[in-house]
Amino acid sequence: MNAHFHKSIEIFLAVILDFIFKIDNNEYGAIIENSQLMELQVMITILDIAKMANVSRTTVSRVLNNNGYVSNEARERVLKVIKETGYIPSQQAKSLRTKETKVVGVILPKISTETSSKVVSGIDQVLSEHGYQILLAITNLQVEKEIEYLKLLANRQVDGIVLVATNVQQELVEEIQKLRVPFIVIGQNMPGVPSVYYDDYQAAKFLTQTVMNKGKKKIAYIGVHETDQAVGVLRKKGYIDALKENHIPVNEKWIEIGSFRLESGYECMKKIIQNNEDLPEAVFAATDRIAIGAMSYLNEKNIRIPEDMKIVSIGASELSKYSSPKLTTIDYENEKAGKAGAEILYKKMKQESVETDKIVLNYRLIIGNTL
Repeated sequence: MNAHFHKSIEIFLAVILDFIFKIDNNEYGAIIENSQLMELQVMITILDIAKMANVSRTTVSRVLNNNGYVSNEARERVLKVIKETGYIPSQQAKSLRTKETKVVGVILPKISTETSSKVVSGIDQVLSEHGYQILLAITNLQVEKEIEYLKLLANRQVDGIVLVATNVQQELVEEIQKLRVPFIVIGQNMPGVPSVYYDDYQAAKFLTQTVMNKGKKKIAYIGVHETDQAVGVLRKKGYIDALKENHIPVNEKWIEIGSFRLESGYECMKKIIQNNEDLPEAVFAATDRIAIGAMSYLNEKNIRIPEDMKIVSIGASELSKYSSPKLTTIDYENEKAGKAGAEILYKKMKQESVETDKIVLNYRLIIGNTL
């Protein structure tokens, strides 16, 4: 009984030591995908592949990473064994060796919006070229979720984090500044944090001036709450300052603040029409969705666009292309924002120098039939 116990201990220790040896030598690396071998629950390593192909472990590593010289004959032998065994390199083992997970966390306010999908597309185009995968986290516009996901992704040891931000609250900024992970914000100019953002203030001023250049001075505004610095604060400020610079008084009765929803645009437009005998000649909506909601109400009331009421917005969404009439809007080219943010983040992850960690993106006017 005693001898049997000691023998069991020896076998157990041998297994543990073999496991540790393979981890230390970065050999504990992959699983068999072939269905028959999976049934045997066999674990295969780079060393096993090397023995079966009659090459060194270094040669197998070079073939897998497509890096360094390997003769055609040796490469073919290695690839043949890999194919026959169904060997797939383990990302966990590679992470142990390179200290990289090849995963970047992307925190989004919403997944269903066009802006988010275009930004993510740009991020993915850049990072996938460098072998990275992205892990999405959706906050549904909840600040506490942004902070929660920042901590979660950092603890998951992602190589970098992208935040498509909707606010610049101090609590969020402080959490970001605590991070030891390369980081970039897209969509807001966050103090002390690398940011790629749009010039919302100048775009709003330009759009308001464009309406005034059509001879219209009575311009209403439909916006969103000021928790969103870019859309809620800067676009409204650009509108107001454009009026003031042209010595046009700001009529507070023509300003309505709601949400990003189509319904909000409808309801805000309704309030402006119902609560004013002196009606505006034009409306600046902070987003395309708000504008199209407002247009819906105007159409119901037989207020002609643009003859009776001109309307402009920011976003250049797919929806704006199919509105009737076609919407005049500002295009921020969100995919470019995603690409620019990803390029900065990649350099930071690789500890390369970055010329600037603050990028302001250009905008362009798309003329429709509402102006």
